Amino acid sequence: MKRIVILASGSGSNAENIISFFKDDSRVHVSAVLTNKKNAAVLERCERLKVPAFYFNRTAFSDSDGVIQLLTSLNPDLIVLAGFLWKIPTSLLNVFPNNIINIHPALLPKYGGKGMYGSKVHQSVKDNADSETGITIHYVNQNYDEGAIIFQAKTKVAPSDDANSIAEKVHQLEYEHFPKVIEKLLLKDGD
Repeated sequence: MKRIVILASGSGSNAENIISFFKDDSRVHVSAVLTNKKNAAVLERCERLKVPAFYFNRTAFSDSDGVIQLLTSLNPDLIVLAGFLWKIPTSLLNVFPNNIINIHPALLPKYGGKGMYGSKVHQSVKDNADSETGITIHYVNQNYDEGAIIFQAKTKVAPSDDANSIAEKVHQLEYEHFPKVIEKLLLKDGD
């Protein structure tokens, strides 16, 4: 059985969508969700969905091996960033090379990099009058949003769209595609 560990910082809607997608799949299991926020709504979702959840602070993540030890004990086949905003330390990348993926709410390389997340991305799409936007699922490397692209999906942006309506279109793409891409990555060998 393939194991997923999800890292999330916020509400956890993508985490819940991934958990629900694999709920009845005997080949894939979401082992745990880790968060860097004590009061993140994802913790409530995990409790309701009966998925183990762990909180960690900056020291455990960046200045010690705390999170690495926890992840190693969980033995994930894939670490999935779902709204997780901290930069992944090189030490973690070295332990799990090419096993950490992220979803970004734009068509990278547009609107990527430090500080570009959530509504900031959608407002940039609006401010630049882009006719389309979308999602990018990519491997994580030592730079924000610069890892190899795995998958992109697009949606049209109407002149009447605002940042909120753009966000809703992007969320729909995330919910539709993120679990399927994870499944394809994990089961690519016909497992």
